[in-house]
Amino acid sequence: MDVTLKQLVKYGLVGVLNTLLTAVVIRILLYLLSGRDSHEYLSASVMFIANSVGYLAGLVNSFILNRNWTFRSKSDWKRSLFRFLIAFAVCYCLQLGVVLWLNGFELLPAYTCQLAGIAVYSVLNFFLNKYYAFGVHKQV
Repeated sequence: MDVTLKQLVKYGLVGVLNTLLTAVVIRILLYLLSGRDSHEYLSASVMFIANSVGYLAGLVNSFILNRNWTFRSKSDWKRSLFRFLIAFAVCYCLQLGVVLWLNGFELLPAYTCQLAGIAVYSVLNFFLNKYYAFGVHKQV
């Protein structure tokens, strides 16, 4: 199997694991912070904290697994982390732009626009991680 294809499969598996981890952390925090079933209305602050910590857990997991397992990067971890966060921010902004742009046409259901944004994010983020965040960097 081609190296890039193997990395793409691993990247997808890490993505699935990140999604599960994020969802579990959010669910646990919703319960711990509110003491109530998360099917009820919860305050915006509880929602924000649970969502932020959940996504942070997924982001940390993504960095560690993609750096060490998917791309087997030997580059300086601090530099890789900085580039990983830049790649994340760029991809997030672009996917949000796609979602808003598609939604503006009012031709597709909102969820379909979100799915298109996820596809853009996933493909672009894979290549930015492979070649920018975790690629071999020249020593300065």
